Amino acid sequence: MTETRVLTGRTVIYTDAKTIDKNNVVQVLQKALKIHDANQSDIQYLYDYYRGRQPILNRVKDVNPEIKNTIVENRANEIVSFKVGYLMGEPVQYVCRGDGDEFSGAINQLNEFMFAENKAAKDKELADWFTICGTSYRMVLPESKDEPTEESPFRVHTLDPRYSFVVYYSGLGHKRVMGVKYIKLEDGEFIYSVYTENTYFEIKDDVVTIEQAHSVGYVPIVEYPANTARLGAFEIVLPLLDAINEVGSNRLDGVEQFIQAVMVFKGVDIDSEDFKKLRENGGLKLPADGDAEYLVQELNQAQTQTLVDYMYQTVLTICGMPNRNGGTSTSDTGSAVIMRDGWYAAEARAKDSELMFKMSEKEFLKIALSIAEISRGVKLKLSAVDIRFTRRNYEDIQAKAQVLIQMLSNDKIHPKLAFTHCGMFTDSELAYNDSMKWYKDQEAATLKLLEKDAEHEAIDDDV
Repeated sequence: MTETRVLTGRTVIYTDAKTIDKNNVVQVLQKALKIHDANQSDIQYLYDYYRGRQPILNRVKDVNPEIKNTIVENRANEIVSFKVGYLMGEPVQYVCRGDGDEFSGAINQLNEFMFAENKAAKDKELADWFTICGTSYRMVLPESKDEPTEESPFRVHTLDPRYSFVVYYSGLGHKRVMGVKYIKLEDGEFIYSVYTENTYFEIKDDVVTIEQAHSVGYVPIVEYPANTARLGAFEIVLPLLDAINEVGSNRLDGVEQFIQAVMVFKGVDIDSEDFKKLRENGGLKLPADGDAEYLVQELNQAQTQTLVDYMYQTVLTICGMPNRNGGTSTSDTGSAVIMRDGWYAAEARAKDSELMFKMSEKEFLKIALSIAEISRGVKLKLSAVDIRFTRRNYEDIQAKAQVLIQMLSNDKIHPKLAFTHCGMFTDSELAYNDSMKWYKDQEAATLKLLEKDAEHEAIDDDV
């Protein structure tokens, strides 16, 4: 058996220091690195596991060691791919909260900035990291004076969580007081880039080599945790994933051992040369009181498959993923199929991830909006921005459409409320505005057509 590593999420790094300056930055960094090193070890293990470097590859087999298969069924990669694709399959968009017509131009400008920064792809990078290892980090800085551009006033970077972390104040609110990223040079030395709200420090060999002010006004590194425990998506089912690999490897061993079964000779003395001839000729002449047979014990594949199916279904249930069996009943309604096959669970987990993402995204937006206002004069309040996931959710779509039609047909319900509460649209505000614009355009076109028909009739009457 292979040994399963026990992981229980990443540890949040706290400090008692309310402010970080040149006098205490090295001390706070040293204490934080002790916790980060443990986190980094776990993150590296999970990242390697996701890539297919799993404990089964180190399998040890004492009996018949020459028959040793190591099969990696990379279910971890499957879980991450589904979670990220389901959550980030469509770009995250910014829209106006409520009416917010006065900010519509600024919202459009903000979306243009994010498009120029290829933020959709960087969101996917973030999701990859926090789904694999439970947390991820994003940095936003003003555009470089050496490389100015008209496309966006800021630069967005996705950081490797193995080489970056955030330190929080241990008091009420757990405010970010320090963000750190670092690199390892070819000579083995580390250079740490430390950001506080107003100062940038560069530290090497526990010595501050650079200290300079920055104009961001915030710690420019923001953490995006997957959940409060910083657990990766497949981290909680690692024992089951290892067991699936173990069973798969043993099954192949069983098949190979059945094919290469040992022959037992009863009352017959045979040397190695005679046995080689036996294998070549495929037959053997024995004395009357002699006997020969294969010593075989075939693995019960049906029972083994039942065990594998049980473990895989348990993995899907724990991780909140839909199953692949599609059910057996042909009389189920669409809602029953969605419920039975686990799509409601997948959607519920995605909404949970959305809440965590939005919490961090607001911190990111504070910095981005501050830079945009200083650099480009774009005035936009954070309270006017709504973060929308445009994931196409077609669960129970027929029932939602019926609710929308019934509410629109009731003259005591405002159409905007119908769009908001039917649950059919990811962005009900945009859907309502587009629909009303289309309706008014159609109404105007119909009225214009009626006016033309009336003019033609009047001309015909005169003639």
